[in-house]
Amino acid sequence: MKKKILHRAFALGTTALIAAASLAMFTGCTTSNNPEVTITYTFNGEDYEVDYRLSRIDAPRTVQHFIELADAGFYDGLVIHDYQSSAMYTGGYRLVDANGDGDLDTLEEINYLETVQNLEREQGITFTQSVWQDEERTVPLYSVYGEFAANGVEQENGRELSAGAGSLVMYYTDKGSGNEQVCVQRVDGGADNDGEEYQMLGYKYNSATSLFYTFTGENVSNTSSYCVFGTAVNYTEQMTNGLLAAINEYIDTLDDDETFTTSLTNQKLNTYDPFRSIQTAGLTADFETPIDMPIIVKSVVVTKY
Repeated sequence: MKKKILHRAFALGTTALIAAASLAMFTGCTTSNNPEVTITYTFNGEDYEVDYRLSRIDAPRTVQHFIELADAGFYDGLVIHDYQSSAMYTGGYRLVDANGDGDLDTLEEINYLETVQNLEREQGITFTQSVWQDEERTVPLYSVYGEFAANGVEQENGRELSAGAGSLVMYYTDKGSGNEQVCVQRVDGGADNDGEEYQMLGYKYNSATSLFYTFTGENVSNTSSYCVFGTAVNYTEQMTNGLLAAINEYIDTLDDDETFTTSLTNQKLNTYDPFRSIQTAGLTADFETPIDMPIIVKSVVVTKY
């Protein structure tokens, strides 16, 4: 990404909705429909805290999943692996010293399934499950039922959140044209599925794990394939005048022939996907990764449940 290319606009939103009455099965230790988290980003030696308000009304499963990962420390130390002018993507990669020279200069995809299973064993916790690889529900995938229109979640009562600057969006990597099916526990308890609580559905829309992004653009065009589950509480002060200002100030110190991000092309996706067919599909993505001056997710702390 060249120094002056800062405001390329694109947006991903969602049209997800779950009725509030469906929340009971997910809120055993909750106190609010709007939990709050603070994400601390470290950049250029400084910490930048950004407060977010989540919505259990719009996305109860996604919010529960995100909170459980945060409480387990899953996100601590991960990096912004794709920095675009309209979004900061994170949740699945770290920088490592692949050459053994002391420099963290190689982007590495984490093994999501192995990581969460290790956290369960090490911390004595249990992650909430809603998606299984088999119809008998013996192989949990630790992924999330996609709470958006393309997965059959309709807007019956309107949305509490809308896509816009500061939106937190849970997303999934490209799964290609495969027809893999998974067993999903419906949030509505089966009310819209002839009373059947469990249903075999497409894996693509039920494969979100830990990846999310913060939308930082200005122009929003809705899509039905991703889940907005939170929004920044004080976007202007904490993001525009905080972290993003610091990044732009750093970019302004670069020479014209220098770049803030390193273009990583044809990065292999789904290296550790539980479906072999997707692992070997050869799917790739291009990232703009801040490596020389990384943006690190220092912590994600739940401040209100």
